[in-house]
Amino acid sequence: MPEPAPTVGRIVHYVSHGTPLRSDGSQAFSPACRAAVVTEVDAGDPGRVGLAVLNPTGQFFHPLSNGGSVLFESGSQVPGSWHWPERA
Repeated sequence: MPEPAPTVGRIVHYVSHGTPLRSDGSQAFSPACRAAVVTEVDAGDPGRVGLAVLNPTGQFFHPLSNGGSVLFESGSQVPGSWHWPERA
């Protein structure tokens, strides 16, 4: 079954980047899935969306206007990408 097209207001998962690498290669916080709300969809490329990401300690806004759109990655955990929530 093909993936549905994203629309404004849908809940998706955003994969965070985590914190910068330390000199020993470790991170204080690793990349993780976060809940996000689609705030806008690129008309020319529906896989590119703007998101409002909900973190345990605050919110992160990723609008298309800042050139910071997020790409869809089906079943992937690529930092900076989004995907549909897994089915329970």
